[in-house]
Parts: sequence; C-alpha cells; structure tokens
Amino acid sequence: MARPRSPICGAVSSSTGQQTLRAGSLEIRTGESTVLAEGRPLVLSMREYLLLVALASMPDRILSREELFAAAWKATLRDGDRSVDVYVRRLRVKLRAALPGWNYIHPHFGFGYRFGPEPAVELSHPVHKPVASSQQTAA
Repeated sequence: MARPRSPICGAVSSSTGQQTLRAGSLEIRTGESTVLAEGRPLVLSMREYLLLVALASMPDRILSREELFAAAWKATLRDGDRSVDVYVRRLRVKLRAALPGWNYIHPHFGFGYRFGPEPAVELSHPVHKPVASSQQTAA
C-alpha cells in the first residue's frame, strides 16, 4: 500500500547560489539560515538547524547518528554519546508543534534518522485509553 505524501520535497537554487529546501509547508532557506513553517519563522538552535539541513538535504535517505553528528558538530561521534538523539527529539517536538498533523523526521532504530514529510498517525493503545467514568470504582 502506498503511503500518502505531502507536497514534493525539493531544493531550489537562487541566482545568488542560495538554496531553499522545501517539504510540504516547511521551507529551509540555507542562505539566510532560516526555517519557515507555513510561512512563520521557526526558532531553532544552531545544532537543530544543522541537523535539519543535513536530513532535508537527503530526503528519504536514512542518515546514521555518526553522519548527523559530523554534520552538526564537525567531529566524530564518541561511544555512548546521545547528543544526536537529544537534539533530534527537540527538533521533532518543535516541528510537530509548528506543523501539527505531519511528521518530518522518522527514527530507524539501529540505523539512524530519515527525513520525509508524512501525515501523523494517531495510534490508539489500550494502555493509553481513558477509563470511562462508569468503570471507575468509588473510593
């Protein structure tokens, strides 16, 4: 079954050599170091921005934690260092808040992370379902 897609991911270069990466309602202007979500500026830390550019520059490709660390920190990832995971999580939270209903960064456990806009899927799990008031016991 094919998965639904948002508008095409793509890169556009201007006459000044500046690149704009677009994926759905997300726009990354590398020449200005700015990110827009539905036309509104998205405030990111330098590391979050560098991680987003690295991921968005290679849509639908899984990038390893080592590749992402090198892109954002310009260094080699040390054993046990979870910096990439921490910053990617922060970035995912900001993207979800700015563009609800879409997920842009996807974890691939044991491999790394992949960039590609996909509709968010609400998973229901019996553990997370609220208990109806008639089922609650009186104290």
